Amino acid sequence: MKSIRKERLIRVWVPGWSKIAILLFVVFAVPCGCRKIVVVKPTDPPPPSAGMAVSAGYAIQVGAFAKVDNAIRMTELLREQRIEAYYFRHESGLYKVRFGQYPLRSKAEAEAGKLMRRNIIPDFFIVHPEISAMEIPGVIGGSALRNRLIETAVNYHGLPYCWGGASPDEGFDCSGLAVAVYNLNGLSIPRTCREQYRMGQNVSGADMLPADLVFFDIERTGQASHVGIYIGGSRFIHAPSRNQTIRTDSLLSPYFQSRFTGVRRYVR
Repeated sequence: MKSIRKERLIRVWVPGWSKIAILLFVVFAVPCGCRKIVVVKPTDPPPPSAGMAVSAGYAIQVGAFAKVDNAIRMTELLREQRIEAYYFRHESGLYKVRFGQYPLRSKAEAEAGKLMRRNIIPDFFIVHPEISAMEIPGVIGGSALRNRLIETAVNYHGLPYCWGGASPDEGFDCSGLAVAVYNLNGLSIPRTCREQYRMGQNVSGADMLPADLVFFDIERTGQASHVGIYIGGSRFIHAPSRNQTIRTDSLLSPYFQSRFTGVRRYVR
């Protein structure tokens, strides 16, 4: 009598294992009656998507200025100490200055204390990381977060851009606007324009969403040298150059269209 082989696929769900199945292949051999069970172990979950922003740490906030010029002076004073500071317009209408991404509140307080003792800052407030930026555990994104990022970016419209650096190799650093907008919403992204372009998730121009970063090769050297924040409707907000006001422009303008390099995404 010829042996008969039957294969049966059984999907077993194990409590506490999210969306992981153990596949049991039960092979019956006739006529010997022996039974062989092979357990296929589940694979590890895929790593997080490359380029996604991560939660920012504790920040130090100083000042509550009625005039933007005073916030600018405080920002420049801190930057003279090699501190990556930026100012922003608070919902109260006052201008405040923020800097730092510290893993522990105690570290932020210690650094702020040192600056106070050196008479660099008069007083300070420790800003807790924005947990609300995480709409779903382990996933950074969602339309609500994108809307918050756009609101923050548009709030800079018409204000002077004063925290961009410059060097013979890097050129004018316009990336501070994107860093500030993401930081104010509890998210951390790479600091420089080239790092932002290299490390972000590549997105086609047809698929870009508000809050994605758009890049340009202004000098046509073959490298991304300018970045803006896409706000929808083929428009983006950016800092044209140091000490100029932050403004919006169209991606469809011949100038930017001919220099457009690509889109990078940091939130889902």
